[in-house]
Amino acid sequence: MSDSASPAPKTEAKAKPAAAAVKAKPPAPEDKPFAEFIPQLFLPALTKEIKSYGGPDVELSFLEAPMPVVGFSCWQVLGVLPGGRRFWLCFTAAQIGSAKTIALAESGSEPSLLEPFLIDERKTTLALLLSRVVSRLNGQKWLGPN
Repeated sequence: MSDSASPAPKTEAKAKPAAAAVKAKPPAPEDKPFAEFIPQLFLPALTKEIKSYGGPDVELSFLEAPMPVVGFSCWQVLGVLPGGRRFWLCFTAAQIGSAKTIALAESGSEPSLLEPFLIDERKTTLALLLSRVVSRLNGQKWLGPN
């Protein structure tokens, strides 16, 4: 018996043209600038989502105005439902991932409480924003029968 080491097979590394093989993914909706994302994507999608839950027609606007309760200026989505019910989704900075609050008011009253909104989420997506806003409004029993 002889101890002969057989030579290891040679492997040639074939270089694949990575740029040609991998197609660039289109940018995520959340990658749009804030001033485009909210009016172009979020507002129409929120209107559609509220309707799909059996909710009433909603009037949505995107504006920079004093935050309910505390009064400092912020970007916000203001929603007005029939009967005078209103909600505010406030962004503390002009970024989708910034700290957010939500306030609600019944007809004839002003909001008295700001609730932290999506505080534990690492990444804010269009789908997440939509589902949580609709869930919150549905929790108030403002959207269709529960």
